[in-house]
Amino acid sequence: MIEREYHTYLKLERGLSSHSIDAYERDLHRLKMYMGKHGIDIVHATFDDLQAFVFDVFKEIDSAKTQARLLSGIHSFYRFLLYHHYIEQDPSELLEMPRIEKKLPEVLSLEEIDAMIAQIDMSKAEGHRNRAIIEMLYGSGLRVSELVDLRLSNIYRQEGYMRILGKGNKQRLVPISPEADKQLEYWLEDRCHLDIKPEAKDIAFLNHYGRQLTRAMIFTIVKRLAQLAGITKTISPHTLRHSFATHLLQNGADLRIIQQLLGHESIVTTEIYTHVDIHDLREAVIKYHPENR
Repeated sequence: MIEREYHTYLKLERGLSSHSIDAYERDLHRLKMYMGKHGIDIVHATFDDLQAFVFDVFKEIDSAKTQARLLSGIHSFYRFLLYHHYIEQDPSELLEMPRIEKKLPEVLSLEEIDAMIAQIDMSKAEGHRNRAIIEMLYGSGLRVSELVDLRLSNIYRQEGYMRILGKGNKQRLVPISPEADKQLEYWLEDRCHLDIKPEAKDIAFLNHYGRQLTRAMIFTIVKRLAQLAGITKTISPHTLRHSFATHLLQNGADLRIIQQLLGHESIVTTEIYTHVDIHDLREAVIKYHPENR
């Protein structure tokens, strides 16, 4: 009963994506199994009970990011219980989040992106589709989930914009670059020849069975192209999003504009793109400091 209410809370009140909801519910199941072994009802768990659970689970989890996500799930569940008057005090309130070291995102150079594009076999049926996918990820900075869920009815090619449904079901308008629009047009011509399943009629990117592409397939496409291009960096679809933001910033775009394009709720999230190569820092000192003139 409570689990169903919690699911509705995450979906409707929090507006989380299905992927986030799945993660939170897995964390809740893990907590429930642990408490069940110790004869404790999760609704009536105390701070000491939760701390014991965290201590036990963290022995198996080394990643601070994974630990933080698990704690976030616990906090979310007990906030839900508090708001809906199942409990009078949140026992998770004093659980401390692990400190996560912010790592600079991997970024591709323009030459590396061109090298990946050059590996796309345009003679194959999926050639134009894959080219359009790369252009959307790099040319518009979409998240992989946003690309997978992109609807034809939300693409306004004449106006040059897409309506994107981002995290928390928040909508934003994102420009379509001229190159992305051109490749999209080629793909839409090929798309017409597919046997498209009824549920996928409005989905922009499909597999050769006429069904919606999966996130895993997008990862496979991007990683395969990077491998063929001889790129040894750790690559994912998000790398193209990072590259989009970094290249905009390097060429003078305002950070607030990049924040809006990426759909970041906080400017703090966007500020990670203000990283600069140490070589550029050294060159700036040599070029601009008066002592070096």
